[in-house]
Amino acid sequence: MTDDRLVQLLFLLGALMLALKALTARRITLRGLVQTLVIWGIVGVTMLIVMNHRQELGGLLATASEKLGYEQQSVQGETVRIKMSPDGHFWARVKINGVERRMLVDSGATVTAISADTAAAAGVKPSLAPPVVIETANGTVQAQPARADDVAIGPLTTQDLPLVVGDSFGDLDVLGMNFLSRLKSWRVENRVLILEPAKRREERVLLPTSGDRS
Repeated sequence: MTDDRLVQLLFLLGALMLALKALTARRITLRGLVQTLVIWGIVGVTMLIVMNHRQELGGLLATASEKLGYEQQSVQGETVRIKMSPDGHFWARVKINGVERRMLVDSGATVTAISADTAAAAGVKPSLAPPVVIETANGTVQAQPARADDVAIGPLTTQDLPLVVGDSFGDLDVLGMNFLSRLKSWRVENRVLILEPAKRREERVLLPTSGDRS
């Protein structure tokens, strides 16, 4: 169900409750009717605000949860585990060129996207190429291509990662599939996002055995 359909359904339920109240009450006053309408108006406006800014609010909720002792991100060897936030998303502590940011892990995003403030703090300079058009939860926006020298989640590090920078992102930074695809694997188990590192290529030097020695 889409957000618009959800809002319509809730308003319909509110109207039905108001009608039932009017039918069951022996006497409904104008004051009572106005109060009910005001309450439902406040509920509707609040829901619209929450849905339009749900990702930003999710980041704040994740930050608050961590301050209260709810550790979301942990490292076991070279594997990173991220618990699902109370808002239903996965938020990772990511370092971009050494600057730490809390980023929304979004497998539906093709490319990693950061705000203009994050780009400035991390020293990421947008290229002079024409802007690209990307789809976000809030509609279509334009963003400038760029590249980050180093992006890391704990021990998981990658270099020269393409990304986009946009003023329309606000304070939201998104870690997209172009980062996840560089890992060996990523999966969700029991509301935990598990990120596995890609295997490093190791050159083996074959030493001569005792029988080979002259």
